This record gives sequence, C-alpha cells and structure tokens, in this order.
Amino acid sequence: MSNVFRNRVDAGQQLAAALDRYAGRTDVVVLALPRGGVPVGYEVAKALQCPLDVLLVRKLGAPHNLELAMGAIATGDAIYLNESVLRALRVSEEDVMDAIGRERVELRRRELAYRGQQPPLAVEGKTVIVVDDGMATGSTMHAAIDALRTRRPKQIVVAVPVCPAGAEARFDPVADDFVYVMQPDWFMGIGQFYADFTQTSDEEVRTCLNAAQGWQPDATRGVGDTLRSPAAEGGPARPA
Repeated sequence: MSNVFRNRVDAGQQLAAALDRYAGRTDVVVLALPRGGVPVGYEVAKALQCPLDVLLVRKLGAPHNLELAMGAIATGDAIYLNESVLRALRVSEEDVMDAIGRERVELRRRELAYRGQQPPLAVEGKTVIVVDDGMATGSTMHAAIDALRTRRPKQIVVAVPVCPAGAEARFDPVADDFVYVMQPDWFMGIGQFYADFTQTSDEEVRTCLNAAQGWQPDATRGVGDTLRSPAAEGGPARPA
C-alpha cells in the first residue's frame, strides 16, 4: 500500500476494503460528510451495497486561520467546540458566535443544494458508518456524531482513509468502532496524503447521491442492479 492515495476514489476503495465486515448487512447506512467525504463514502456504500446519504457539518474556522478548526456545527444545531484550541488562541465568545452564524447559513444552503425537499435517510436502529476523506483535529467528526446521536442509531462507526496517530482514542466515548487505512506518525494535513486533493463540487455531491440510488433498496432498480461507477461515466468518482 502506498503512503499516498491517488484521489478520493482510491481512498474510498481502500477504506471499503477495511470495512468489509459490514458488507452484506441490511442494517447498515453510510453517511458522508460533504463535500470531500462524499466521493469516498460513495465508494464505500457501493462496495458494501448499502444506502448513502450526507451528514451536513461545517468546520468553525479560527480567527485569522480559517483552516484551523476551533469546532464544528452540524445539521440539527449540534455544536462541538475544541476547548484546547479556543484557549490556546484566546478566541472570544463573540468570534465563536460569529463563526457559528456564518456556518448556519451555509448549512441551510447545502441542505437544499444536496437533498432538496427530500428528508434525510432514516437511521434509527441502524449501524451508521460516518465517512470523511480524512481527519485532522476531529472537530468536524465530533459535531457530526453529536448530531447523529439525536437520530437514535444502533451503532456509530467512524471511517476515514487517514488520521493522525492515536486519533481513535478521542472517539472511544462516542463511537462504537473506528476504522482507518493509514495512521502516519507525521501528520501535517489531510491533503499531504493525496496525490490529487482537488476540491469536490456541489454538483459532484449531487451526482454521487443520485448514482447511489441504483443499489438502494427503495430505488427503482433492485439491490443487485447496480449502476456503473461514476468514474466510468465521467462523473464525480473522478479525482474530486
């Protein structure tokens, strides 16, 4: 195995192999974190032949360094704050509330853009695999799990292609399983582990969700009548 994924498709396929114990089950749902987690989640859901949906969550960027997560907010107004980052940067309550306000607007926009008026997939009593394209601080994933708990899943599985060493320990209290492909000792950012880390577009997210209808039980075609990979169709499974 290379220490760099070719793209999110490659990462998703390798992650799916690590999740093979969940294949063939009717109680499994994959929820991907937009936008970059969706092409990865698509490959996982396709391999496991289970439903795919998005779990909307937005990073709260720190003042003067928006790439650094001081927390995250998810649909349902679940908020996770990284107290160690807030203390280290001496972030004011006003800065936190400003960031939350901005990201609430973007969450609403994405809900409409990705799902329209359709409700989210039902996950009560299900094993839910929450997928992203990687994990750095874990703030985004924590907010996603906080939001997901209100929907009463049976089990929550965190699944990422790459994360820092020891990341799983932070999720022991909130997740039932933690699955990864690579866990390097030297970790500066998720993008360093991808040959192509091009930003995923809203249109690619929609296309992945639409394509996944081909193997979902409530889709027009049966579970065994799968669609071709979007990569073969020139869709979002290209490097995203």
